[in-house]
Amino acid sequence: MEKERDKLKLFGICIDNLNAKEILKKIKPLIEKQEPSLIVTPNIQHIHILQKDKEFRKIYRKASLVILDSTPLLLISKIAGNPLKERIAGSDLLPLISSAAAVKGFRLFFLGAGPGIAKKAAEILTEKNPELKIVGTYSPPFGFENDERENKKIIDLIKKSRPDVLFIGLGTPKQEKWAWRHKDKMKVPLIVCVGAAFDFIAGVQSRAPKWIQKSGLEWFYRLCREPLRLWKRNLTGYIILIRLAVKETIVNRLLKKTNNTGDGSGT
Repeated sequence: MEKERDKLKLFGICIDNLNAKEILKKIKPLIEKQEPSLIVTPNIQHIHILQKDKEFRKIYRKASLVILDSTPLLLISKIAGNPLKERIAGSDLLPLISSAAAVKGFRLFFLGAGPGIAKKAAEILTEKNPELKIVGTYSPPFGFENDERENKKIIDLIKKSRPDVLFIGLGTPKQEKWAWRHKDKMKVPLIVCVGAAFDFIAGVQSRAPKWIQKSGLEWFYRLCREPLRLWKRNLTGYIILIRLAVKETIVNRLLKKTNNTGDGSGT
């Protein structure tokens, strides 16, 4: 039996075809390498941005791990004939890695969310994992990414804390771009972009029930809770997604048909 590929291409990006257990096996080597590594988590919004943002596409190409965070994308990968194993949301990735870090002794830093939220999330995770070493939290002010002095302050704070893993929850594409632009200055072995994970863990936002998450309708649950903020983003994202999904499915099926048919040169 042919060995299953570690990466699969979907909508022009390479996604690591890993389940939760396999992701954790990748974490320790990335930290021990002591070179800045970045984990990104594609969802429908990311796919939308990737179509038009060159810097964002570059970040995705250079990322050490690209971990799927979208049930609709998981379903599309199966329809297109390139099935991905599992969806791991950023809000699942944070506690998953934190639990492993408590056992391995890795030091963590939380950057992002509103005032006090990252700190609250850190306290909750530490209650669940008493051995967890969270060496710092910081919630930056609005527009900080354009403030040179504030950026220097954050970078110095992170360097002084010497984390093994930096979790960033600033929203996309701000978190990915900020991490990429400053990764060499911070000297953190592993940076993980986790979106609204701090808010979910701290209880500021509530996630959809498990059955809604598994059905692929978590986006609709969040839309109902924040319609004014999310309706335009979701509508645009799904229109683009449907167009790309049709194209992806047709191309994959044509390629499979060509491979099965062969070039007809044999006897």
